[in-house]
Amino acid sequence: MKKITAIVAIAWAVGFVTAPALSQTYPDRPIKLIVPYPPAGTTDISGRIIANKMGQLLGQSVIVENKPGAAGAIGTAMAAKEAPDGYTLVMMVESSHAVNPSVRKKSAYDPVKDFSPISNIMDVPNVLIVSPKLQVKDAAGLVALLKSSPGKYTYGSSGYGGQSNMNGELFKHVTGTDALHVPYNGMGPALTDIAGGVIDFGVDNLPSSLGLIKSGKLRALAVAYPKRVAALPEVPTFGEIGMSEMNQPSWFGLGAPAGVPEQILNTLNQAVKQALADPDVVKAIEHVGGIPAYTTRAEFKKLVEDSNVHWKQVIEDAHIKRID
Repeated sequence: MKKITAIVAIAWAVGFVTAPALSQTYPDRPIKLIVPYPPAGTTDISGRIIANKMGQLLGQSVIVENKPGAAGAIGTAMAAKEAPDGYTLVMMVESSHAVNPSVRKKSAYDPVKDFSPISNIMDVPNVLIVSPKLQVKDAAGLVALLKSSPGKYTYGSSGYGGQSNMNGELFKHVTGTDALHVPYNGMGPALTDIAGGVIDFGVDNLPSSLGLIKSGKLRALAVAYPKRVAALPEVPTFGEIGMSEMNQPSWFGLGAPAGVPEQILNTLNQAVKQALADPDVVKAIEHVGGIPAYTTRAEFKKLVEDSNVHWKQVIEDAHIKRID
């Protein structure tokens, strides 16, 4: 009873009424959140924002564990095999739960059947970025440069099969250009090398690039969102420059291994809903260039399923080679 009273007090303190109350038996120990990407990337940033607030609301710590590798496949596969008891969660993001399985000949996990979707957390614009050392001021200039020397220039990604890789390939397909793909173990190292002029450009999620863009270490040429984003009002959308195929934002959500009891999933979904209603959480997400995007469990499940259909079609239309 003391525990439930404490949870209710926390919720009231941040301006929420907790009716119906959170589960009286869950959680009774810390929760692990697997982030299948390295620290400092968009998935890690969004995971830590939501973990911190959910820990307060649930009365137990939500501890982030980074398990990077294979463009999110390693950590995601590990999460799928964890006990379905609600004490292991995983960041379910478009890259690991729609792009990666679609581009691999054989995935180590089923992005739909092996997981219990909880809620989306935020939508994120993608951004076309170049090294300031590259003498281009807009997307048209980049396209012209790439066409002038096919295969000479390079783009970086978080690894083979990741969303940044597929967005890079989609960019080449849409613009009729050629560039060499340089895969990294996470987008953080790729951004460092783009900023340093080691490689030339990339397509990244805005939260992990925004600080480098604001500091002048990266140049943003276009964003993927229905309208210009408040963080970069001077940067046009892909739609504005005639690349509507690239104008969809990415989603970043929360899930668990398949088989978690309904009551626990509902408790977690309501915790996400409450967290995303907190002005401080909203501010933190918006500060890094994201847009809070709570969904019901059913809505998030449909989003995952629809994204898998979408990326399979993109890979087919763009003749992107599937990888082992």
